[in-house]
Amino acid sequence: MLSDAVSALRCPICQDGLALENGPRRALSCAAGHSFDAARQGYFNLLTGKGTAFEADSAAMAGARHDFLSAGHYAALAHALGDLALPGLVRSGAVLLDSGTGTGNYLRAILDRTPTASIGLDISKFALRRAARLNPDTLNLVWDVWRPLPLGTGTIDVVTVVFAPRNPSEFARVLRPGGRAIVVTPRPGHLAEIAGLAGMLRIEEGKDERLAETMGGHFVLARQDSLDIHLQLDEAGAADLAFMGPAGHHLDRQELLGLLKGTGPVETTAKFSLTVFTTPPDAS
Repeated sequence: MLSDAVSALRCPICQDGLALENGPRRALSCAAGHSFDAARQGYFNLLTGKGTAFEADSAAMAGARHDFLSAGHYAALAHALGDLALPGLVRSGAVLLDSGTGTGNYLRAILDRTPTASIGLDISKFALRRAARLNPDTLNLVWDVWRPLPLGTGTIDVVTVVFAPRNPSEFARVLRPGGRAIVVTPRPGHLAEIAGLAGMLRIEEGKDERLAETMGGHFVLARQDSLDIHLQLDEAGAADLAFMGPAGHHLDRQELLGLLKGTGPVETTAKFSLTVFTTPPDAS
């Protein structure tokens, strides 16, 4: 299965195919001689040239996300995501792209149900260190999703995007005819109780409509499901939940613990939309 994932890759410099070298020096390289060594933790950094406009998640944010997701709080979301992904992965040699893979927990849940070739992209090397440990048979790549993806046209069967930026034109390009992009976004009221305590941004109205508009030029809207998960968290769990998101870029976890101190168990509801978009089938 790893070979199927490697065959989807393209060199970010010359767009030639990449091959995986498994020797004393593990690397991805192309025939033109461009080479990308594996980091000690197992991921590959394909970024070249100018930096990214994204603010990558820190090591502490990645740790909070891993701890929170590993505790199973969002297991129902992972299962629902798997239900939507599985029909697109039945083809022999299917390849799954997890764009914004983070610490790899959602991808792990899908792979546990259906082993398949997989590629995980994220801008945070700290998140990918954890993803590479959790999903060692996945090609985990540092990449900026706003750039052209280092993937061949029509090489991917399913793209999953969980709370991550979206590049609709590139997702449509790399997906096979009839492929699916599954996008998870928060709905208004998502974690409202914790948002109020921890100063998190609230989810604005009209988010689903804007998602459909931005994806609509490249995809057909196939279905949209809603999922609510009721949570009861201690102070540490609530702090992890707040810190693993955008709030982690301007607060530290100790500050969040201070804001939550004395609140006791926090009850809140996570509200998600899971939207499936498909590319047109092959006209032939």
